[in-house]
Amino acid sequence: MRTVTTHEAFVHPALFYRTEQEYTRQTVAFLREGLTNGEPMAVAVPGPNLGLIKAGLGGDAEGILFLDMTEAGRNPGRIIPKVLRGFADAHPKGRVRIIGEPIWAGRSAVEYPACAQHEALINAAFEGRAVTILCPYDEVRLDPQAIADARVTHPTLISGEGHESVSDAYDWQAVVDRYNQALVPAPDAAAFSYGAEDLPAVRQFALAQATRLGLAGERLMDVELAVAELTTNSVVHGGGRGTLAVWAEQGQLVCEVRDAGRLTDPLAGRRPPQRDQLGGRGLMLVHYVTDLVRVHTGDDGTTLRFYLSL
Repeated sequence: MRTVTTHEAFVHPALFYRTEQEYTRQTVAFLREGLTNGEPMAVAVPGPNLGLIKAGLGGDAEGILFLDMTEAGRNPGRIIPKVLRGFADAHPKGRVRIIGEPIWAGRSAVEYPACAQHEALINAAFEGRAVTILCPYDEVRLDPQAIADARVTHPTLISGEGHESVSDAYDWQAVVDRYNQALVPAPDAAAFSYGAEDLPAVRQFALAQATRLGLAGERLMDVELAVAELTTNSVVHGGGRGTLAVWAEQGQLVCEVRDAGRLTDPLAGRRPPQRDQLGGRGLMLVHYVTDLVRVHTGDDGTTLRFYLSL
């Protein structure tokens, strides 16, 4: 495998594979190329695929950072700041090479829109940086829509045989917009409308509902922290008021905050704030402490929904 890697350019190819042999051959070739170039490298893929890559590399696996994406990237909204930027920012000199597989056959239909948006937003997050991120896609087990979206979110396409081409469908912003889907709360959701004077009460409401629905232990602290960040943001930036709804579905607690604000930065919550920056950490923190975040924003305001497994 050879990918075009000028010193300045961000390179973001999708690898379409159909067998374990194709997967191993192409990912190992990608990493061996990085070894030849002396590039720092990280691999964040589902556990079984980690095993394939490590076995294929043999002794050359030493010095490469390996992460199980089903854990590190369970919430796709934290992959850019915590996994990809976390590694790239730690190696600011020269090119960095990463394999990231955020979409696998076990992802749910609820998770997928956030995963597709993640793949699109990588292009904005790393524009102009000397970083190469290879994203494998299983053509056999993934839904055809995921394969079609990959052709839109990746400017370069690589087949399982190693053939490389330019995507004529590349338009990452189109995928961000397509999955900016309206979110409708469950009809039986408990709701609380709040203003500045109600912030302590809305946190207690969230904790009471989460406990009633079966959440326990440290995860209750995660709910309190996430709700505190989001409701405070509503008061400061979202028109001064908002509504919190809480319910359970498919083994998950769901908390949803609606307000009149509008997110204009598609990377909000996914871009690590500068050390001296005021604000900008709250939404990223929500990504870090929850299992999934879905967002809809538009002229009618913003809805942010987060999920935690019960």
